[in-house]
Amino acid sequence: MSHSLFRTLRDLRGNARGCVYTEPLWGIPYNLYAPYFSVYMLAIGLTDAQIGMITSIGLVFQIFWAMMGGAITDKLGRRRATLVSDFVSWSIPCLIWAVSQNLAHFLIAAIFNSVWRVSHTSWTCLMVEDTDPKLLVDIYAWIYIANLIVAFIAPLGGLLIERFSLVPTMRGLFIFSFVMMSAKFIATNAMTTETRQGLVRMQETRNQPLLAVLAEYPGVLKQVLASPALLLTTALLIILSISRMVSGTFWAILATEKLLLPDHYLALYFSASSVIKLLIFFLVMPRLRMANVYMPMLFGFVGVLLSQVILITIPAGNFGLLALATIVEACTLPVATALLDKLVVLVIDAKERARIMAIVYVIMILFTSPFGWIAGQMSEVNRILPFVLNIALYGLGGLLTFIAARVMREAGETG
Repeated sequence: MSHSLFRTLRDLRGNARGCVYTEPLWGIPYNLYAPYFSVYMLAIGLTDAQIGMITSIGLVFQIFWAMMGGAITDKLGRRRATLVSDFVSWSIPCLIWAVSQNLAHFLIAAIFNSVWRVSHTSWTCLMVEDTDPKLLVDIYAWIYIANLIVAFIAPLGGLLIERFSLVPTMRGLFIFSFVMMSAKFIATNAMTTETRQGLVRMQETRNQPLLAVLAEYPGVLKQVLASPALLLTTALLIILSISRMVSGTFWAILATEKLLLPDHYLALYFSASSVIKLLIFFLVMPRLRMANVYMPMLFGFVGVLLSQVILITIPAGNFGLLALATIVEACTLPVATALLDKLVVLVIDAKERARIMAIVYVIMILFTSPFGWIAGQMSEVNRILPFVLNIALYGLGGLLTFIAARVMREAGETG
């Protein structure tokens, strides 16, 4: 309990406490259904290409909501915007997924789910704006840890699927998710207050129509384009967004359809990955709290690239090599993702955080959205091709991280 991460968790106050402490209420149900979501869609009758199309359409709607997210967050306030958008983007889709019968149902749910881009902006502002910047690495570590710990219950989903079969189990899990996630959103709202910057922006935009707030975005966009650090950070966000979308959508399909892993064993790999990531967060991340972010991020990109190389060379039925690929990815991906989260907070002007984040995420989603469809088409041809795409992306991420380190060093800026 003397570990720095436990001290941070114990000493959390205010909005950071409300955001971190309630996270398992979202993570428990999500980690029960997430490993099986793609194969659930296959079982309903969707094809690889249709699954990829749903992902891309959802991302198109995310572009709209990411663009609106900053203005909505400023107008409603961080706290209220988080509550409303969370219910729309998670509680409603869970009910739709629970009764889905065809492509149209999954498309409708994806459109509702796209609203999470609003709460992503508002919830981040709610958590970080009144928080000591020195605690950011530990706080983001705990957000990841909360979801990793609850991932240990993922094998329960596998046991239920083995007992009751895939589709009935998933329908029950989505009902459970509706209840748990709704409780989380209510609890977070009860444990938080509006931030100081949120109150300022609410006052400034009180008499402005929403479209008038949006009309100010070109000036904010110029601020983004004028910052090399922010542009490079955005490029890295795009790379991780595409690669994580590809893995999240097609890893389970590759494992079950090409490598012949039984459905109910999927959660064992997710849980093993969670154990390793937890060790990384407890043993490695605290040592990087005060470090420059770029070199550890470069190590992270090289590691996940290697994991994808192993993944695409695995012969069918070799579950040991699948475990090795999972271990390598679990050891390196947290380093890249957590430090990039810190970098995003550090390079954004605090006074314009909501709108800059909205623009950054619009750019990110705009570049990401075609790749759901692209990866779906690639998977139709050969199920390893989406992960060949990941290899190229992680290689580019490593190169951009190396360039960013040099650019920031020459500019005298550090992460």
